Amino acid sequence: MKTYFRLISFAKPIEKFAIPYIITTLFAIVFNTFLFTLLGPIMNTLFIQPCDDQINTVAKDASWNPMSMFNEYIEQIILKHDEIYALKVICVAVIVTVFLTNFFRYFSQRYMEDLRVHTLLNLRRSVFESVMNLHVGYFNNERKGDIISKVANDVQVVQFTVTNTLQVIFKEPLQLIFFIAVLVSISLKLTLFSLLVIPISGFLISKIVKRLKQQSTLAHESFAKMIGFLDEALSGIKIIKAFNATFRIKQKFQDENEFYSNLNRKMARRQQSASPVSQTLGVLVVVFILLYGGTMILSGNSDLEPGKFVIYLATFSQVMQPIKAITDSFSGIHSGIAAGERVLGLIDTKPELINKADAITLNDFKDKLTLKNVSFNYGDKEVLKNISLEIEKGKTVALVGPSGGGKSTLMDLIPRFHDPKTGSIEIDGINYKDLTVESIRGKMGIVNQESFLFNDTIFNNIAFGKPDATEEEVINAAKIANAHEFILSKEEGYQSTVGDRGNKLSGGQKQRICIARAVLANPPIMLLDEATSALDTESEKLVQDALNNLMQNRTSVVIAHRLSTIQQADVIVVIDKGQITESGSHSELMSRNGLYKRLIDMQTFND
Repeated sequence: MKTYFRLISFAKPIEKFAIPYIITTLFAIVFNTFLFTLLGPIMNTLFIQPCDDQINTVAKDASWNPMSMFNEYIEQIILKHDEIYALKVICVAVIVTVFLTNFFRYFSQRYMEDLRVHTLLNLRRSVFESVMNLHVGYFNNERKGDIISKVANDVQVVQFTVTNTLQVIFKEPLQLIFFIAVLVSISLKLTLFSLLVIPISGFLISKIVKRLKQQSTLAHESFAKMIGFLDEALSGIKIIKAFNATFRIKQKFQDENEFYSNLNRKMARRQQSASPVSQTLGVLVVVFILLYGGTMILSGNSDLEPGKFVIYLATFSQVMQPIKAITDSFSGIHSGIAAGERVLGLIDTKPELINKADAITLNDFKDKLTLKNVSFNYGDKEVLKNISLEIEKGKTVALVGPSGGGKSTLMDLIPRFHDPKTGSIEIDGINYKDLTVESIRGKMGIVNQESFLFNDTIFNNIAFGKPDATEEEVINAAKIANAHEFILSKEEGYQSTVGDRGNKLSGGQKQRICIARAVLANPPIMLLDEATSALDTESEKLVQDALNNLMQNRTSVVIAHRLSTIQQADVIVVIDKGQITESGSHSELMSRNGLYKRLIDMQTFND
């Protein structure tokens, strides 16, 4: 129940929808119940001639029984006019009652739908905000498909379960109470026996749906795996086809699809068996009531009038509707709770990087960026060991070394995608942890090795870091990145869409758009993680020249796979196995005959 009440909290302010829902539902139930009591006057009007004794009996009951009051009213009309006139009055009453019942039912359903949409809005927003607040390292350990499934599918399941349960909790028990009140007013003895079906039905249904929560959890996890398979298949479609792996991938998806389908089939069978059980028990009781009550009336051993007995049968047949709704809700809530636990688990995941309560904003970068004895682990694997480095303002620092040495990890620490395990990072003498994350990243422009573009126009991708940029500013940034000419060659120029992840552009074109995006942001610190790796030789030279001019007026940290492009860097730092093994200018490192010289010689030989 703790999970359920937490999920309900996303419906706040619930009173905005709950109060009008309660009012309209109450009126709908009252008129719906009254509709069945009209069967009595209809039967009396058509088949039974009222006598004075009957009218006197009704008059005694009418003081507290609304149904008897209406019966008295109809019988008075019959005495004053005739049966046909009374039948017309009853028909008008039926029409008005049906209209009012459905009028209030419509508005109650409308308010509940508003509550459902409102809950879904709040829940999805909370989940997405929680995901966006998580640190970058979280996504290295989680399947993307599982996250997507929680945001899309699980939230939808929770939304319907919570709101449907709220509806059932109020409406159906109240409707059941009104129906039972009518039954008791007609025959207490008959009602006490007939209502034995409720606890029996509840016991049987609880046995049927006992395993639903466990199966629901497995079903949600299986669906998440399928989403993950789909995402991987779409992202790696070229690799799949290149290695003739289409059949294996299809089979992998189909195996999970069959498991998910079989699980849903078992769940559906359990859920669907609850309703027939309760309905069958209800019909059996109605048959018994018909036999028992009908026998008493026909034998003359009961004071139960035929008209009231018809009302009793009709009303009791409707008693099973709210019971059925309650049992359906009871069987369905297990799936919602299972999905809710997965969603709340994601919401409750705390980001490792949060601003301190008294964190200050970094307004300017004035002096230097300093790493002091920084170490970092991915799980149990130590990636960086006691890194100490100073990056002075206006200087270009190049990070080089063998693949897997920790260069990209060190680069990720600078914009505070991660915090070091030990040691500290400072900017202008202020510890990163004393600054807001947003102000740190606001001073940095990043171009990664993997060029990522959003499925939007070229213009909007370049202006991503500066949404209010003018067309002239965007064009100037594109020119610096050597992207202007190929953009103009596109049919719609800067308004051309780049496709999903930029798949309408070549690798070199995508990277140049990413470089233009960083140029336009015009940050004081530029982080380039092999920014020219996807460019051809001619484009690389042009872009490298532009980047060299750009880096003259700002602080730059560069990772380059071609060492010839960073020979003019102020400081070259050689990183191997998570440690700084050498640092200095190109000429200094060449004279030491160390790892840097060996890397240069290897590239010269390969070229």
